This record gives sequence, C-alpha cells and structure tokens, in this order.
Amino acid sequence: MVKLGVNVDHVANIRQARKSVEPDPVYAAMLAELAGADGITVHLRHDRRHIQDDDLRLLRKQVRTKLNLEMAADDEMCAIAASVAPDMITLVPERPEEITTEGGLDVIGQQKIIRKTIDKLAPLGIKIGIFIDPDKNQAQAAQDIGVKHIEIHTGIYAKSKGEHQQAELHKIIKVAELADSHGLEVNAGHDLTYYNVLPIAEIPQISELNIGHNIIARAVLVGMEQAVLQMLKVIQRAGS
Repeated sequence: MVKLGVNVDHVANIRQARKSVEPDPVYAAMLAELAGADGITVHLRHDRRHIQDDDLRLLRKQVRTKLNLEMAADDEMCAIAASVAPDMITLVPERPEEITTEGGLDVIGQQKIIRKTIDKLAPLGIKIGIFIDPDKNQAQAAQDIGVKHIEIHTGIYAKSKGEHQQAELHKIIKVAELADSHGLEVNAGHDLTYYNVLPIAEIPQISELNIGHNIIARAVLVGMEQAVLQMLKVIQRAGS
C-alpha cells in the first residue's frame, strides 16, 4: 500500500507571515504522525522563507517515522544535512524567484554537483534521492548516478485536465516502471490534492506520496489530524 509523507512547509509559511512562533511546524508534524502519516517532509530553502534551521533540528529529535529533507545540492545544505542526519534526502532544484519548486532537477545537466553531494552524504548512511520530471532520460541518469530513490514531479499532471492529464499520467507511469525495474524506490508528489491523487496512488511502482499544500490548506479548516486522515482514506482506496 502506498505510504503518505506529509510536508509541513506551509505551516511554517503561515508562521513566517507574521514572524511569530505559531503555528509550529514541529507540532504539526507530530499531529500528522499521530494521524497515521508515514513520514514528514520539509524543504530547507536558502532564503529560509518557511522552514528554519531550528525547525529542522527539532524535527530530527521529534519525528518518529521518517524525516525527509528536501534541499539544493550545494555545500551549505550538505553541511546542514550532515549535522542533522535526516533519514533521507531528496535533492530538488531551487530558484529565489519561484513561489514553490517548479519542476524536477536536471540530473543530466548537473551531474557533477549532484555526484559531489552524494559523495559527501552517502557515507553517513543517509538515503539520497532526486526530484525529477516524468522523463525517462532523467530517470535513467538518476539511476546511473547512484541514488536510492526518485520522486516524480506530478505538478503538470495535477494542473492538467482531460486528455492532457491522461498523457501526463502515462508519462509518470512509464517513468515509475523504468525506475522500479532498475531497483530504485519510486515516490511522487507536487500539487496533489484529495481530488486528483487516486490515479497516482494506483500506480503499483509508487511507494510513497509526498503531499503538503493541500493537506495544510484543509488542516486550516478541519485540523491537522483530520486533514491527514482524510488524505489517507483517499489514497488507501488504491489498495482496495
């Protein structure tokens, strides 16, 4: 059955809007775990627009399932990751002007820096993966570079409709099949909602979905535990 990783970045977004102490993303993570989440995901960005260094350190102490750190592949983030030792790292692209991550990391074009990051962190026993677009060439490059998992970017699928959405779903399926055949763990995420997640959850090769914004948006209205439970109920239909 597909697992659910809950991204709590947007809890920190609300807090940082007022430079306050609430809501606390660490507390939100604990509530998500109590509701049945299989892991917690955070993205520590260079501009610290949401998750802060202290959040990451506290999450490392408090998370009882799995802590997945999304980060750029550079020296600053490598040093932080090495000091915190999350359970897994997902390398993502990052641009200062973007509202949120807009696509997958170009593994083919950035092999040198990605290999440097892997060489620094893999000896620490941290499982390292890459966030990629649903592109077979990128999946093959990720496998060649030696990562343990990929996360397929589902943003275009999520924003599409009709035949275009079905075409994007087909791309995701094919990349998931290819990566799985090479022994990579396959995750997926970005812009997934209660209404579009099921076809992704039904892909047999996908083992985990990472979902943030839509869960946090609902949590504002119904509470964190209820929002997570509702998402779990939807994705668990994939196994029925």
